[in-house]
Amino acid sequence: MRRAVCPGSFDPITNGHLDIIARASKLYDVVHVAVMINQSKKGLFEIEERIELIRQVTAEFGNVEVEAFHGLLVDFCKQRDIPAIVKGLRAVSDFDYELQMAQMNNGLSGVETLFVPTNPTYSFLSSSLVKEVAAWGGDVSHLVPPLVNTALTGRLSKES
Repeated sequence: MRRAVCPGSFDPITNGHLDIIARASKLYDVVHVAVMINQSKKGLFEIEERIELIRQVTAEFGNVEVEAFHGLLVDFCKQRDIPAIVKGLRAVSDFDYELQMAQMNNGLSGVETLFVPTNPTYSFLSSSLVKEVAAWGGDVSHLVPPLVNTALTGRLSKES
């Protein structure tokens, strides 16, 4: 069985993330979406909320499993016998950082990293940018799945 992981914080998941996961789901039998737990950062959404949103927006693919992880991604991969990490690249600046991570992960465990160029429609997109625009009342409905947009606007209205 061909398995891969798409890691990230997904706070919240964007259409760019979803595009990479969808493309990976066509290449692999099982795609694990690993939601990073970073205890030093306070996210807008709790880990459990992110996981549930991702499960709902990826349900149509039929081969995506979503769970949280804490620690080294290579340990997540070893525990689940996952030989490949799939990462989207938006720009050259992403490549610089991601190449170092890929080389480190391969050196630590032999896990390979596959880079997928982001759809040009989403080349500027990040969760941080979506949250910032939404917090200032901007319309991000074309940047996130409808379910996520509803959750995002609901959360931001509670915080203001």
